[in-house]
Amino acid sequence: MTTIDLDATKFEAEKLFQRKRLIGFGIPAVIAVYFVYIFFAFDLPGLAGRANMENAVTLASDSWSHKVHVTRDNRSGEITYAVEGERKGRYPEDQRPDWVTGDDAIIIDLGREHIVRYLPDNRTEIEIPGFQLIEAQAEGRTVTTNLPDDLPDWISASDRRVGITTPEGRITLTGARTEVFNYFPGWELFWFTLDSPYYGQSLATILFGDQIDPARGNITGAVSDWWNNAMWRHKDVAWAIGETILMAFLGTMGAAIIALPLGFLAAKRFSPFMLVRAATRRLFDFVRGVDALIWTVVLARAFGPGPLTGALAILITDTGTFGKIFSEALENVDQKQIEGVASTGAKPLQRYRFGVIPQIVPVLLAQILYFLESNTRSATIIGAITGGGIGLMLTQAIQTQKDWEEVAYYIVLIIAMVMFMDWFSGWLRGKLIGRKD
Repeated sequence: MTTIDLDATKFEAEKLFQRKRLIGFGIPAVIAVYFVYIFFAFDLPGLAGRANMENAVTLASDSWSHKVHVTRDNRSGEITYAVEGERKGRYPEDQRPDWVTGDDAIIIDLGREHIVRYLPDNRTEIEIPGFQLIEAQAEGRTVTTNLPDDLPDWISASDRRVGITTPEGRITLTGARTEVFNYFPGWELFWFTLDSPYYGQSLATILFGDQIDPARGNITGAVSDWWNNAMWRHKDVAWAIGETILMAFLGTMGAAIIALPLGFLAAKRFSPFMLVRAATRRLFDFVRGVDALIWTVVLARAFGPGPLTGALAILITDTGTFGKIFSEALENVDQKQIEGVASTGAKPLQRYRFGVIPQIVPVLLAQILYFLESNTRSATIIGAITGGGIGLMLTQAIQTQKDWEEVAYYIVLIIAMVMFMDWFSGWLRGKLIGRKD
């Protein structure tokens, strides 16, 4: 008959409950300490103090809208009208927006009784409902105004620059120039620039109307002007997307070709020499342990910027990853199939070709196609460093701090490209490997 030591059992139970209580208290305490560390390490109070929601709102609005600049050069007196302030988007000399009127005095109607007047002698008048009439004059490098000392937060003023932000538009005044920004929804000049005869024409007119340009057919001319749009650079964008996909393709496929024979050297079943296996595996650890971005910087110093540098960076990193995946797949092949091929008198290379490769092909293709889709995203970031692909155009647009509608356009294209590559890799995987119902 078994004797139960009640005291020992009770002691063990108390220890178990005490350990569980300690764990129940300790885990939340560790998490709380970690959050406190994050609070101070990332300077969350300082981050909240530096946050500027006004800039965030301006950035968000610039991504889905465009602005027309009415600029007066205070030295020459010349007045220009341009979309986004770019020379490529400038109105022809005999044209201007319909909300700008006057000859000697240029009257700019921003809407809702917000009026700006460009007067002779570099004088400017600004009417804003609920506020006094603002009068300013540019003299040399200074700007003199009748603004009071106590200014609202939507006006910033000094003797060199005056900035006024209203819901209807923005006005900036300096000694060199006076500029009005009027915002409108949509991506203006996305299809045709102002110098194109197809600007302002409806799709029905282009497709079924009379010939607009005597030298070209409507469809041919419209496609040509859209493709060569100097503002939105559709031709350059298409080429950049092709470079990005090419970087991902060359890097992924090149890594797979190199990693497959190395995978045999790293697999214990096919490489009996421990020294060779260890050296190959450490090589895989080294090349995949360094991120592709680091390899990009190193290779850019060696070969210079360009899409090839990005492809090599992806190739080096993925060689290590593929080598590890392939060697593990080789470790798990069925020996019976290899023995069956060997029983026919096949040589060692033929055993690998007909006994091993068919078993690992599904794994190889699945991983290669997945990495091809993943590397399409990586090539965007790598391209921003090496100077190639859509990533470079995205970086350039961000650096200007004004072309946020182009930033939004490139981001939409990148998302569409990744979605397409995801669909394409899935479709190709189904064709090559097959699908299970």
